[in-house]
Amino acid sequence: MTTRTDIAGCQLTLAMGDLTEAAVDAIVNAANHTLLGGGGVDGAIHRQGGSAILAACKRIRAEVWPDGLPTGCAVLTPAGQLAARFVIHTVGPVYSRNPEVPRLLAACHESSLTLARAHGLRTVAFPAISTGVYGYPLDEAAPIALGATVEELRRHPGTIDEVRFVLFDARALAAFETALATVC
Repeated sequence: MTTRTDIAGCQLTLAMGDLTEAAVDAIVNAANHTLLGGGGVDGAIHRQGGSAILAACKRIRAEVWPDGLPTGCAVLTPAGQLAARFVIHTVGPVYSRNPEVPRLLAACHESSLTLARAHGLRTVAFPAISTGVYGYPLDEAAPIALGATVEELRRHPGTIDEVRFVLFDARALAAFETALATVC
C-alpha cells in the first residue's frame, strides 16, 4: 500500500518496503555516530551498498568529523551498489523524555533535506529514523518526522520532487499514515 500527497509541489509518499531498493537520488541512512555501519537500516545499507560507502564514511571521519557525526547532522556519500545514487547519513537521537530529543529528530530530516537541496538531489527516501534500536516510539516519531519534512518542503517549494518514507512494516506505515493526516 502506498499513500501520496502533494506538499508545495513535492510528492510526499509513504510506502512499505526495503529502503535499500529505492531508486531515488538519495536514501537517508539512520546511521550511528561512528558512520562505520551497524545494525538495522544502517547495517543493511552498508551491506547492500558495498565497500564504497564505508570508504567514504572513513574519509569523512578522518577529514571532517573525527569524533563522530553529531546527532541531527547529515553527510553525503556515494551509494555504491545501491539503486540510489547517494546516501545521506544522519544520526538520530536515542529516545528519552529529554525535551531536546524531538528537536534532534526533526533536525535529522531538516539537515538531510538541506543537504539534498545543496547537491541538487530531487528525490529522497527516508526510513523511520530512531525507531529501531534507538527506541523512539513510532506514534511519537512519525509526526515529528513528517512535520519537519512538510515544513522544509513548504519553506523551499519546488526544490525537491519527491520525499518518500520507505517503512519496514505495516505497523510503521500505519503510524506514518495516521501522522500524515494530522500534519497536513
